[in-house]
Amino acid sequence: MCGITGVFDTRGSREPDRVALQRMNDSQLHRGPDEGSLHIEPGVGFGHRRLSIIDVATGQQPLFNEDGSVVVVFNGEIYNYQELIPELQAAGHRFHTKSDTEVIVHAWEQWGEACVERFRGMFAFVLWDRNRQTLFMARDRMGVKPLYYALLDDGTLLFGSELKSLLAYRGPHGSALKRDIDPLAIEEYFALGYVAEPRTVFRQARKLPPAHALAIRRGEPVREPREYWDVNFTLDNPIGQEDACAELQRQLQESVRLRMISEVPLGAFLSGGVDSSAVVATMAGLSDGPVNTCSIAFDDPKFNESEFAAMVASRYATNHRVETVKSDDFDLIDTLARLYDEPYADSSAIPTYRVCQLARKHVTVALSGDGGDETFGGYRRYRLHLMEERMRSALPAGIRQPLFGWLGRVYPKADWAPRVFRAKTTFEGMSRTAVEAYFHSVSILRGPMRARLFSPALKRELAGYSAQEVFDFHAGRARTEDPLALIQYLDLKTYLVGDINTKVDRASMAHSLEVREPLMDHKLIEWLATLPSSMKVRGQEGKFLLKKAMEPQLPDDVL
Repeated sequence: MCGITGVFDTRGSREPDRVALQRMNDSQLHRGPDEGSLHIEPGVGFGHRRLSIIDVATGQQPLFNEDGSVVVVFNGEIYNYQELIPELQAAGHRFHTKSDTEVIVHAWEQWGEACVERFRGMFAFVLWDRNRQTLFMARDRMGVKPLYYALLDDGTLLFGSELKSLLAYRGPHGSALKRDIDPLAIEEYFALGYVAEPRTVFRQARKLPPAHALAIRRGEPVREPREYWDVNFTLDNPIGQEDACAELQRQLQESVRLRMISEVPLGAFLSGGVDSSAVVATMAGLSDGPVNTCSIAFDDPKFNESEFAAMVASRYATNHRVETVKSDDFDLIDTLARLYDEPYADSSAIPTYRVCQLARKHVTVALSGDGGDETFGGYRRYRLHLMEERMRSALPAGIRQPLFGWLGRVYPKADWAPRVFRAKTTFEGMSRTAVEAYFHSVSILRGPMRARLFSPALKRELAGYSAQEVFDFHAGRARTEDPLALIQYLDLKTYLVGDINTKVDRASMAHSLEVREPLMDHKLIEWLATLPSSMKVRGQEGKFLLKKAMEPQLPDDVL
């Protein structure tokens, strides 16, 4: 895990300012405290901060090919790099290190832009090919690793793992990232609690979306990024439940095994939920010694699941450590604001920061259960949405929309009650399309509240824009009409990337901790997308298949 940054002259070969590049690199010291280095040549400057995990002795970056014509900076892990090395060697490529970074260089030489399709892992990398006069950047399929970029008015392109590196740039003649706030980002933040991909809070800066790559040839216009992968919910796998459980166990073992490759101390987060417990149980089966586990407890018993984590830790005799977070633990607010660089409103950023802080005292790499709710169908809101969707489909839209729209307006509010008893919320949802209803169900502030909050000037700048357009865009590309698959797809493209992955990356990197996500393995997700939705949500039970598969390995209370 590392921090990468750089400067590229899209119009010519102006040599980057070393002081400016050093300032960008230093802004991400927390991401890589082990080493820092720069590479500068006409028109190109790369910076790298290293957290040593793989090939500790010789895996320094920026890394070059044999003749120095290709150079790369890379953040993340290519888990299948050991499989790719023999294939590339057979094609004539010579390796000078044992690092996954060098695999990227030779894969680019061998397969060009298609190289990203061969990688299995979490990654964000940028490379410069002097012979092709091309800058190429790519981000992993699930957006685990971040990558920001901005094209300045003078043709300078900046990139970095975090926005702060772009903000640190001060080039010749006052060249810098404009800090003009994007009003559409404000709308997205107040609706969703984060700024959705590819937007950032600044008009001039962008996030490279997950599963996208961008090739920029010097002297040519900067085009839109190209998508190289997407999940397709075919739901057409005829496999039976018993065989599906066996295959899921095999896939979990493979995904976890790949993520246990490390030359530094390794452990896991253990929340007490099914997802992290499944990861720990699988790790225990693959480990020669006890697994290092870390948990966060809460002083409020309504939120405290530490007893379930303790059950799993006891069952597998892990080296278990717990830290308690108090409900008034607000001293981190300023620290978190500096970490995120743009508006972010998930209060679980506090316990996530604390568990990373605890883990880093004992390990350098930690596996987590993030992604399990989205991939296995675990959220309670999924079951509520399916219930509403069954009711919604029973009436024609011409009757349903005016009828339930009227009921939603006249029925009294009961925000204090669980959603299933909030008839006003249900009526409002029934009057909308499935995508509209789901967007409103995950909004932290509803449209009328945002309208009351926003100034007339901001409303004019928004010109009618709603954050729902983010959901509409992804829904139009989902290639499924299955109600559960559709909202899973929406969460994979929005909430998982913009909220969960952002939170974990910033919290872990603040402590120079690498977090790996076995439940976000793209091969696992591709397989799960072939299974019928009834294997994910059955009746009022979510994560049906995962729970069945883990029954022999986890306590009943955890399941």
